[in-house]
Amino acid sequence: MTWPIIGHDWAVAQLRRSLAHGREAHAYLFCGPPQIGKTLLAVTLAQALNCSRPDPPCGRCPSCRKIARWVHPDVRLIEAQGAGQTIRIDQVRTLQREASLLPYEGRRRVFILRQFDTATVEAANSLLKTLEEPPSHVVLILTAVDARTLPTTILSRCRRLDLRPVALEVVESALLEQGVPPERARLLARLSGGRVGWAFDAWQQADVLQQREQDLDRLRELLAADRVTRFAFAERAGRDLAACRRQLATWSGWWRDLLLLTVGAGEHLVNLDRLGELRALQERTTPGQVWTVLDALRTTIARLDANVNARLALENLMLKLPRWTPGAEGY
Repeated sequence: MTWPIIGHDWAVAQLRRSLAHGREAHAYLFCGPPQIGKTLLAVTLAQALNCSRPDPPCGRCPSCRKIARWVHPDVRLIEAQGAGQTIRIDQVRTLQREASLLPYEGRRRVFILRQFDTATVEAANSLLKTLEEPPSHVVLILTAVDARTLPTTILSRCRRLDLRPVALEVVESALLEQGVPPERARLLARLSGGRVGWAFDAWQQADVLQQREQDLDRLRELLAADRVTRFAFAERAGRDLAACRRQLATWSGWWRDLLLLTVGAGEHLVNLDRLGELRALQERTTPGQVWTVLDALRTTIARLDANVNARLALENLMLKLPRWTPGAEGY
């Protein structure tokens, strides 16, 4: 069976070779941007390790079907929990107790530790003991967005695969095969930035694109707003950092598109459904002005990541935004 992985052919080929020759690792680390396909690859590997048919994973045997539904007794998903959204030491200790047991139904006990870069220092140190002396029947699969945050002792004990963004043409083709209308498939592929998981989520969950529309509409409002209104937005937005980061990422893509238009590289636009608005502003701005805003956005994101006062960081960004009065296209 062909592994149900879109665009990461090199990673699939590497894993299939190691399984075919009995050289699977006791621990893997799959790295890459959010929704790039790390968890799907981990689940597929878990299926391949426990599949009961030739050329695993078949996707049809009881083992493969149970793993796909997260009801297989030998495959566990461990995720960040709690207010801090971290993997905690008590979760790792539970893993260690279960890892000491022989498989109940399959050949391997597989533990998928999703977003392990959110693990506490105590949890990471505790897992290291299992990585140093792993039971022969256990395979650990860690996923992470940024491997640089993980201890080098953990990195050195895992077989690492870095998943890269998939070609947009491949994402678009995969969407078309699922019946997505051509115009929408092209837009979703561009917006995904090569993240297949994001593209399919955006197609299946209407609120993903609705939220993007709201974020871009808010940008339009702020560009026409006075300083008092902008600072009021900064005060509100600073209370929800997750939503704030999402907005800033969406705005960065929009300003990148505007820069591409101002330098004559419009064929690489992402926000194709906002082309009218972008062209309306193209004649009213210069590349230098756009660079200033893009730099301010990058600086703001970095400050939020460094836990700087969110309200102050956003107020500084509001001061860097140009003020444009609405025109024929809404600007």
